[in-house]
Amino acid sequence: MVDSPEFQSVVELRRYTLHPGRRDELIELFEREFVESQEACGMRLFGLFREPAEPDKFVWLRGFRDMATRRAALEAFYGGPVWRAHGPAANETMIDASDVLLLRPSGPGFPAPGGGGESRVLATVCHPAVPVKEFSAYFADTVAPRLRDSGVDTFGHFETEPAENTFPRLPVREDETVFVWFSKPAEEHREVLAGVGAELADKLERPWQQLELAPTARSVLR
Repeated sequence: MVDSPEFQSVVELRRYTLHPGRRDELIELFEREFVESQEACGMRLFGLFREPAEPDKFVWLRGFRDMATRRAALEAFYGGPVWRAHGPAANETMIDASDVLLLRPSGPGFPAPGGGGESRVLATVCHPAVPVKEFSAYFADTVAPRLRDSGVDTFGHFETEPAENTFPRLPVREDETVFVWFSKPAEEHREVLAGVGAELADKLERPWQQLELAPTARSVLR
């Protein structure tokens, strides 16, 4: 079972750089004002995260039914009263909000809500040196089963959504193609993941990027 599969047709992976020491300020404001108000406009917030290794990074995931409803939802929210009232305060905490990947599903989606505590999520961003569909199929057929046999369950397989960004007020990372997958990090899996990363090196344009993420109190994905 996946969480809100109809909202996983288009997913944004958003990674913000904040002014030093202001992350908790943004998270408090975000969780108080921007969760229900965004979802009321037609989107789904899947994850809100601190990045423990980077104290001035805030990462979050939101999804849409399709590109047309994404545009309508973003126009409604960013043109609406909640953002007018609280957007300036949020923007004051940020140095850069343009590190955004626009994605579409290429395999399993996000799981249904469940669990709690101090769990972590590992997001792995790959830049395939081969066509992304070929890389996705190889990952699903070869890599994911081997990881699963080693105790690493993957979920949330996504690739770049190539459609034009129809809400240019919010930029995305264009002119690059990625494959992104999620898992639960554990110390005993580091060697396994390192081995897979080395094995995939000839299929990647660059070493993969791994973001270990700590869910905030209101994150659905955890």
